[in-house]
Amino acid sequence: MARVTVEDCLDKVDNRFQLVLVATKRARQLANGVQPLVEWENDKPTIVALREIAEGLIGPSILDEPVHSVFEEDEEETVDAAGEAAASGEVTASATPASATPAADATPPAADS
Repeated sequence: MARVTVEDCLDKVDNRFQLVLVATKRARQLANGVQPLVEWENDKPTIVALREIAEGLIGPSILDEPVHSVFEEDEEETVDAAGEAAASGEVTASATPASATPAADATPPAADS
């Protein structure tokens, strides 16, 4: 595992602030399951992101890409399935037991003095 320095990455990115933004976005992508462009080598996503930047595989153009989650498709499928279940009448509202619902004509308990 080669050590990555900020100077290695600054050759590929304009300044330290942009480096933080690029590395953060890529590390989040990696943490969410996106395949790395370099060998993982049992590193944390932040280190892998910096190695990708140092090797010139990831650059500032990543900041222009929309944020996507690997799980986005799964979430859409879950929402679609829930909508279909509701439309077909498979989903029922849970009923509150009558004993748990106060009656409108019930008198309040007397206060002890």
